[in-house]
Amino acid sequence: MAFARRILETLASRKETLAVAESCTGGLLSAAFVAVPGASRVFVEGIVAYANEAKERRLGVPRETLMRHGAVSEETVRAMMAGLLATARIAVSGIAGPDGGTSEKPVGTVVIGIAYRDDEHIVTCHFSGDRDAVRAAAVEKALRMLFREIGSTVAPAR
Repeated sequence: MAFARRILETLASRKETLAVAESCTGGLLSAAFVAVPGASRVFVEGIVAYANEAKERRLGVPRETLMRHGAVSEETVRAMMAGLLATARIAVSGIAGPDGGTSEKPVGTVVIGIAYRDDEHIVTCHFSGDRDAVRAAAVEKALRMLFREIGSTVAPAR
C-alpha cells in the first residue's frame, strides 16, 4: 500500500518507530507495513490481541475498561495504544461480522486510534460490506489517519 510505504519512509527519515495493536483486522495492518522492504528500520511490533484476555495480558488493557465499555470502544483502543512503545502507535478494534453486532454496535463498527508523539486521535467508524470489506476499510482508514497525522507534524530539530 502506498500509504504504508510513505508512513515508513517518513518515520525512518525522522528516526522514529511504529507499533500496531489490532483485533478485528487480525494482522492485516501489520502485514501492510511489513510488505514494504526495509520496514524493520521502523516497525517494532504488531500485536494481534483478538480476545479480551489477550488485550489484558499483552497490552495491559484493564479488565474494568473491557467490562464497562466493551472491546469495541474508544476507551479500550486508547488503552491498547498505551500498551505499545513507539513514536507512532495504531490500535484497531471492531466487529467485522457476520456475527457479533448489536443494536448499539452493529457489524461494521470499528474504533481506530492513532497516536503520534503527544497527539492522539480516536474515531468510531461504521463500514459496510462483508467481513473482508470491513477489515480492508479499517486498515485503509488507519493508514490514512496516521499518514495525515505524521504529515501535519513538523519533523523534530536535529
